Amino acid sequence: MDIVCALQTFMRVVETGSFSAAAIDLRLTQPAVSRQVSALEAHLNTRLLHRTTTALALTAEGEQIIPMALKVIEAVEALSETICQDGGRVAGKVRLALPTPLGLYVSDRLGMLLERHRGLSVDLLFREEPSDLVEEGIDLEVRLGTVADCSLMCRRIGWTTAFLVAAPSYLRERIAPKTPDDVSAHDCISYSRAGNGRAWSFSNGAEDVSVRIAPRLIASNAVAVHRAVLAGNGIAVLSHILVGSDIENGRLVNVMPDFPPSRVAISVVYPSRRNLPLRIRTVLDFLIEIVGKDPLMAPASSH
Repeated sequence: MDIVCALQTFMRVVETGSFSAAAIDLRLTQPAVSRQVSALEAHLNTRLLHRTTTALALTAEGEQIIPMALKVIEAVEALSETICQDGGRVAGKVRLALPTPLGLYVSDRLGMLLERHRGLSVDLLFREEPSDLVEEGIDLEVRLGTVADCSLMCRRIGWTTAFLVAAPSYLRERIAPKTPDDVSAHDCISYSRAGNGRAWSFSNGAEDVSVRIAPRLIASNAVAVHRAVLAGNGIAVLSHILVGSDIENGRLVNVMPDFPPSRVAISVVYPSRRNLPLRIRTVLDFLIEIVGKDPLMAPASSH
């Protein structure tokens, strides 16, 4: 039995909460996952999991070995990383969670990374709310705004740029807002991220203003909001990633350009582990690289 492989399988079962979910994540069959865990239990001569038809639960012994299992896995990953660095090969899967606009931005450019590292694969998860990284087995997550969870490692990689936009067809019927005070009188279409869809913030560099809105339409997906704005259904605050080309081509109008939406920090978070595997660090470096190349996501101090 490969003890390290068995420990990795056991940990994935614990993290996902089921043999079937671990099997999907590890690209194994469910019986293969079950055999690995059973072999580990036989090797250690103790039961690690209570199994029922509906749930799994750790035994006291299972709880005890988790810290030691993590140390073994981290040590092996560190050894593998050294070998990979010598051989120049990055391999394995990285689970990466992002908000929709940034997810689209990354997916457009991900081919460069995958072409560079043929043994690497990336599982993209589009998320509007913070995930439980350990519980869901997520390696990296891009978050916007303040990161309050001090148990996570956090790396700020840039800042958002958004525009208040409307379609020309909408503006033919309505007077464009000139100040933040004018915004709430309009048909607002709101992108609800992490439950915050009823207030918009604007800044002219000297003054920050938060405006309460009563959205006519609210959606948890930025692409849906983008389509609704293009259809002339109202005004919306959307990332430059989605609307930059529309503004350039006249499909949308940058409304109130002298008082744009406030910028918020873009950060990458990951579980606090001493040795970050090479596959994860490679994807993190790629995110830093591609965000840094976009001047509209550069730090606010450069504007």
